[in-house]
Amino acid sequence: MTSITDTPFASLDAEGRLLSPVFKGLTQPDEFGFRGEIALKMAEKLSDEARPPEIKFDQVMMVAPIGATTIPFLTGFSPNLEHLALLCEVLGDKLTATGKYFFFAGNLDISQKYQIAYGGATFWVLPLDEATVYNELLELFRVERSDLKKLDTAGKLHAVAAKAAEFSEKWPEISFAEALKIMGPVKIKENRPV
Repeated sequence: MTSITDTPFASLDAEGRLLSPVFKGLTQPDEFGFRGEIALKMAEKLSDEARPPEIKFDQVMMVAPIGATTIPFLTGFSPNLEHLALLCEVLGDKLTATGKYFFFAGNLDISQKYQIAYGGATFWVLPLDEATVYNELLELFRVERSDLKKLDTAGKLHAVAAKAAEFSEKWPEISFAEALKIMGPVKIKENRPV
């Protein structure tokens, strides 16, 4: 059985950054996937007390081939677009110029979508208001929910990642600095789904 140690997620797992896993395992015989949260900024540890992270990337979905050193597909939600920098800092060289990365931000105008190059990768950045990352991606990739109905969590994750690999829409390109100037205030929402 292949374990997470054969993937680019290994160090994230060892650092305790992969949280609340809805799924963590093989999506295909040669592909590993994770669905949950990534801790972006750890809370200060007091003695042996485990504390929740100060900042996390929610509703995460990501996959990588076994033996790979980079992550070809990643998506998730943050209430603040500014956290894109933290995500890139945490993932470092696990990001690649050819990867498909979708960053949903809670403080972007609901009508705006951008492509932002940062940390050696390009992110499709878009707002998330009421829906979930999963539902928004299905709509973005024009996937019928009924097509995925019979699949288990691993199968759905693989199917979404496969659709992401085909995605090539061009959105307005702006710099991270420009994006920070146009983002709105952070909206606090309770009980967001994973």
